[in-house]
Amino acid sequence: MATSTKPKPISKATYLKWYEDMLLMRKFEEKAGQLYIQQKFGGFCHLYIGQEAVVAGAVSATKAGDKHITAYRDHAHPIGLGMHPKYVMAELYGKSTGCSKGKGGSMHMFDTSLGLWGGHGIVGAQIPMGAGMAFAEKYNKTKNVVLCSFGDGAARQGALHETFNMAMTWKLPVIFIIENNNYAMGTSVQRTSNITDLKKLGAAYDMPAESVDGMSCEEVHYAILRAADRARKGDGPTLLDIQTYRYKGHSMSDPQKYRTKEEVEKYKKLDPIQKVLETIKEKKYATAKLLEEIEERVKDKVVESVKFAEESPLPEAHELYEDVYAEADYPFIKEY
Repeated sequence: MATSTKPKPISKATYLKWYEDMLLMRKFEEKAGQLYIQQKFGGFCHLYIGQEAVVAGAVSATKAGDKHITAYRDHAHPIGLGMHPKYVMAELYGKSTGCSKGKGGSMHMFDTSLGLWGGHGIVGAQIPMGAGMAFAEKYNKTKNVVLCSFGDGAARQGALHETFNMAMTWKLPVIFIIENNNYAMGTSVQRTSNITDLKKLGAAYDMPAESVDGMSCEEVHYAILRAADRARKGDGPTLLDIQTYRYKGHSMSDPQKYRTKEEVEKYKKLDPIQKVLETIKEKKYATAKLLEEIEERVKDKVVESVKFAEESPLPEAHELYEDVYAEADYPFIKEY
């Protein structure tokens, strides 16, 4: 999908923010992985390590009021949107101070004040939900865009096709993002689909689509800008096949026997954090002292997060019966 408008150059401030945010995502998850092995918390734990540029580039290209909905590999999304990682860690621990009051755990991070609408554990469930949110934005005549992220495995769900059809028919302001790390759990795209170029999934609905280098913050940023501009103009959805890679297993219990060490090492040479750091150094956007200060801030936040989670209380028994249902006023229903 081409654009006639020349994109604005990416600023020094954006590069520095990308670096600090992605480093925080990485260090936080490395610590979370260690704590999981130590059995400090249980349940599932899916790490985002290696994929940080997808969140960083998407957040820098969106605006306040836009909404993000994703799958269960969702620790990086709240951090990228500005949540202090201590609330993410507390949620992992199942503590009442967590962003979902300790009731969601690793797979269900929420903070609607930041535009984060989950964290969803059912594979592909967020695809029709994201379109529904976009329908609400169009109904309310906002200029907000919904970013609906899902993995290459979830792209196999039948609900995707129903959703794509309705989203294009109604020209909904939604960006469908395939966080394509090439493996649905332990099965490669090549073994699950005759179509390995996943942007072609939009072709049956005439949905504009493109492949994006997900190891590049710049490429993700510009692709999201193009798609968001299209949506805000009322031209409907876009499908982005953002090709990324996870350096860890599908979850903490994954032995990773389905891929070679050579493959993993090849992608580690494309580490998005190192690429941004190299650009910062090349353009002289930061002194060695400033980079050291960023690293110290990140380290301090991770330490603070663990302390906060360890010292926070567990939910009380009455919490079991709260937040099960929500009362809401739906004015559009009254019209019928």
